[in-house]
Amino acid sequence: MATEPITTPCLDIEPSPLELPLPPRHAAPTDADEDPGSVVDEAFWKWDAVTARTKTLHMLLRLPSAVFRACALAWRADAQLCVCLAIVEAAAAAAGVIGLFASVGVLRALFAQGATPERIRAALPLLALISGLLALRGLCEAGKSLVQGSLTPRIGRMLECELLELTARVELEAVEDPQWADAAERANARGLPYAEKAIVQVTELGSATLGLLGTAGVLSALHPVLVPLLALSVLPQGLAAIRSARSRFLSRVRHSTLQRRKLQFTWLLHDRDSAAELRVCSAQEALLDEQRRLAGKIEAEETRLNRREATRGLLGRCLGGLGSGATYAVLVCLMTAGWLPLAEGGGAVLALQTGRLALTRLVLALHQVFEHALWLDDVLDFQRGCRALLPTPSSLQAPQDFTTITMDKVSYTYPGSAAPSVHEVSMTLRAGSTVAFVGANGSGKSTMSKLIAGLYQPKSGSIRWDDTDLATVDAASVHNQVSMVLQHPTPWPLTALANISIGAGSITSCDPMAIHRAAVTSGADAVINKLPKTWRSVLSKRVSGGVELSAGNWAKMAVARGLSKQARILILDEPTASMDPHAEHAIYQSVVRGRPDEKKTVILISHRLASVVDCDQIFVFHNGKVIESGTHNELMSCRGTYAQMFTLQADAYQGKAGGTCSAP
Repeated sequence: MATEPITTPCLDIEPSPLELPLPPRHAAPTDADEDPGSVVDEAFWKWDAVTARTKTLHMLLRLPSAVFRACALAWRADAQLCVCLAIVEAAAAAAGVIGLFASVGVLRALFAQGATPERIRAALPLLALISGLLALRGLCEAGKSLVQGSLTPRIGRMLECELLELTARVELEAVEDPQWADAAERANARGLPYAEKAIVQVTELGSATLGLLGTAGVLSALHPVLVPLLALSVLPQGLAAIRSARSRFLSRVRHSTLQRRKLQFTWLLHDRDSAAELRVCSAQEALLDEQRRLAGKIEAEETRLNRREATRGLLGRCLGGLGSGATYAVLVCLMTAGWLPLAEGGGAVLALQTGRLALTRLVLALHQVFEHALWLDDVLDFQRGCRALLPTPSSLQAPQDFTTITMDKVSYTYPGSAAPSVHEVSMTLRAGSTVAFVGANGSGKSTMSKLIAGLYQPKSGSIRWDDTDLATVDAASVHNQVSMVLQHPTPWPLTALANISIGAGSITSCDPMAIHRAAVTSGADAVINKLPKTWRSVLSKRVSGGVELSAGNWAKMAVARGLSKQARILILDEPTASMDPHAEHAIYQSVVRGRPDEKKTVILISHRLASVVDCDQIFVFHNGKVIESGTHNELMSCRGTYAQMFTLQADAYQGKAGGTCSAP
């Protein structure tokens, strides 16, 4: 196949020496200027600035919307169970109110004039009614527990599936953002468990509210002045509890990021992948010190929160006790003055006790509902953020039959980076050709390959398949036609078969002939043949009965995975770096030089320039730009950067060519 002429001049580039200052003798292990805790505090206090400034009144005003969101979530999970829950809750509340009225009637009968046996007989029907109502209420509570036991797991499953559906599909650029990673960890580890049980707290709030309204009705019937007195004994404690909800939520937000960072060090201390290097570096104490430092910050945060809650709780209980004393003092005055008969006074005491319990439940439920609502909002906000980070949907599909891939002045800069990783790169790749990207580390080779694969979107310029701009098509239709083999492939904890078939998007089914062909082409067939259960062997030591592969064998599995997809574009990013020379040679013979599919475009990224000699075209990257392009012979005759790199590597292999070797 004819190749394009050299389109850019050959440049003799010498890396300019950088005057790097001496490092400080002492510095934090994760950031030279700030420790993780201070960064976390700064980031997440701003994360929900509105909540941080919210006062108790505003929290109460937000309560209806919080209840609505929790109910809407439950309704979406299972509407029938929600109806059942509402029915049993209403029935339990009605039984409680009727029972309270019946209890007051019993007291009236017992305190009425007449013989004691007659008064007891008069009270018996009401006592029987109370017994029946207590049994009914018990049945309702049991029914409520059963319904909640079915509803909350459904809510949790629905939310978790939605969350993972979004996080698995957001743009790669978002996943690489540490703030997104913190938000994802917080939503998954804390938001989901709280959001799942939000409906339980809302149900408790509804139950307490209905009970309180019923009690207030009884007290109003006895004497109207008793109703406002009821609130004096519990409201102070309830307000303190509501204030604590906000503090706990914001504390958990800071805590979750610190915990994630601490767990990274915890994992390094017992993970098998780091175990050998941990010991040979004698780094145990250094990592333990950092783990202790982060654990200390978490302890200090939890201690601060607990002390603040204890102080607020003490103040609330003291004020509540004073309110209770005032309530009973007024009640005694009413009975002493004759404004409230003794029987009604006894009923009022019973109603006040019941009301206090209901109001205590109410304020605690308010506390729990508000806290759970904050975490539910956190999950829903994260989901909304993820939806904004999804690839732009399009009904236009990428062409399945194209002859050229054209990059026109493509530029890309990583978020937070000052310099572009790819800067105004233009090139044309022909279908069926094999091209190579070479250059120093950080020159833009891998970034360019991810742009071609549709994993990143160019900040400027365009990538076209024939005349179709990939920015206008559905991202999944691009991914479906691209296969990538990375230098550090993912060791999926799945069977050997699933580790290959996942390249085509499945871990449960495959095309046996295609999988077998990919295994043979990559050399993975010899690896699988030696496994205890061949195709069914699980490739993870963390699974009972699983086996572990060497880095070179994992590389063969990764190449097989990439070949199994039979994509139109195959990107090989340093795929053979961990392979032995024989395996590497076999891969390049079959994949790069063989090219069984004339419609497949192979893009090879490699530092071993001997492997790119037979490529149809070679692009040399430097500081995000293509500085040379052409065939191997054209670039060698140019005597530019490529020729210098190739000569250096060739000399390294041939420097001791005149030596002798002896075999034992």
